[in-house]
Amino acid sequence: MVQTNCTQVTEFILVGLTDHPELKMPFFLIFLSIYLFTVVGNLGLILIIRIDTRLKTPMYFFLSHLAFIDFSYSSVITPKMLGNFLYKVNVISFNACAAQLGCFLAFLITECLLLASMAYDRYVAICKPLLYMVVMSPGICLQLVAAPYGYSFLLALFQTILTFRLSYCHSNIINHFYCDDMPLLKLTFSDTRAKQLWILTCAGITLILSLLIVFVSYMFIISAILKMRSAEGRRKVFSTCSSHMLAVTIFYGTLIFMYLQPSSHHSLDTDKMASVFYTVIIPMLNPLIYSLRNKDVKDALKKLIRSTSQEFAFTGLR
Repeated sequence: MVQTNCTQVTEFILVGLTDHPELKMPFFLIFLSIYLFTVVGNLGLILIIRIDTRLKTPMYFFLSHLAFIDFSYSSVITPKMLGNFLYKVNVISFNACAAQLGCFLAFLITECLLLASMAYDRYVAICKPLLYMVVMSPGICLQLVAAPYGYSFLLALFQTILTFRLSYCHSNIINHFYCDDMPLLKLTFSDTRAKQLWILTCAGITLILSLLIVFVSYMFIISAILKMRSAEGRRKVFSTCSSHMLAVTIFYGTLIFMYLQPSSHHSLDTDKMASVFYTVIIPMLNPLIYSLRNKDVKDALKKLIRSTSQEFAFTGLR
């Protein structure tokens, strides 16, 4: 029930990760280092894929979009989180809070669905190799990227409107380091049952749909690997999928823990730690996962470093 005498808040205060002053500067330095590594790693991966002709394949097309999404949703969250460590009171306006939540949800859902598109790409590459370039044509690849973006931005807009149509009176202190649904729902005087149902329904449908695509794709891939007579062939095929499998396990595992547990079991402190993992750590890990375990990317990186070094050396001689 919404209170009749309700003055809508115009700004929120983010509590942040810690209220211990002695921990703020060490945390600031740690998370700043992680964020800088995330930016360099993801933008560097996009650059390598764009300039190396050997990486003009569907797999790397999807990977460049994954790197862009990781960079984007980390950039939506981390700079404001760093502010929590520098300022005594970290204020965010009502509209900026809505924008942060909407952008974060959009990129998060897009990554969830893009990982499913990447699983389908691996299925076609391994199970239908002769038809790979026909099935995964540029038009199909574009659709497999555009559909997650379109669905995610519409769903994020819908969820954000639902959240910020609620009434927020008196208390404006968000017990989190960014604007997220669950901490915001703790502040409202409105009935949140419909909103919580929508969160559970949308998160459940999105996760189940994407996980089903990933699961079915890898069932066919595992079946194809087991039918191979050559141990070298099995090893090579498995190595092409291992990076994606690791990324999927980390990402979906964190989301399932975060969003598909009953609200009665939600602990905001536990949610903060899980949120740090998928907003800060995963965007940093993905470039490592896909580059250190990928010979083509490592070769392209070495080639870029060599050519850059030669250019600098030539410029120095002049």
